[in-house]
Amino acid sequence: MSRIAKYPVELPNGVEVTLAANEVTVRGPLGSLKQRVHPAVRIEKDGGKVFCRAVDGAENASAQSGTMRALLANMVTGVSKGFEKKLTLVGVGYRAQAQGTKLNLSLGFSHPVVHDMPAGIKVETPTQTEIVIKGIDKQLVGQVAAEVRGYRPPEPYKGKGVRYADEVIILKETKKK
Repeated sequence: MSRIAKYPVELPNGVEVTLAANEVTVRGPLGSLKQRVHPAVRIEKDGGKVFCRAVDGAENASAQSGTMRALLANMVTGVSKGFEKKLTLVGVGYRAQAQGTKLNLSLGFSHPVVHDMPAGIKVETPTQTEIVIKGIDKQLVGQVAAEVRGYRPPEPYKGKGVRYADEVIILKETKKK
């Protein structure tokens, strides 16, 4: 059995889990999330705890039960606390500005880059060189942050570009004569 799936998911106050035939719904103070349940996993609710059990004889049941437990724990955390990713712009003239559901970026191109945020994602720019992406879906927050970073990834010689706040760029040495 998966080591992760052995531990139950604790439900904090204000979070409720609804089980359907092949879908689990988690509702909390920040919103609600749905996830399809893998056929090799059986989800059981017992008071304030949710268990993910592997179905006997199913292929990859142990691995899928651990994955489902991790997804369920992320859903519970998302609807109770939320997730956020911080990005930093490094470079002369690199700027970011949030306008509603759009993020305007000046990244040294001949044109400004406008990124539309999907539903459920909020973006803030505390300063011109910082971007904070917030939401309840961990996977969607990470995907949007990766898309924004993808416009101008950090280059290895000067370190200019869009990087995660905790990312460390190892600079290469320039070519010597």
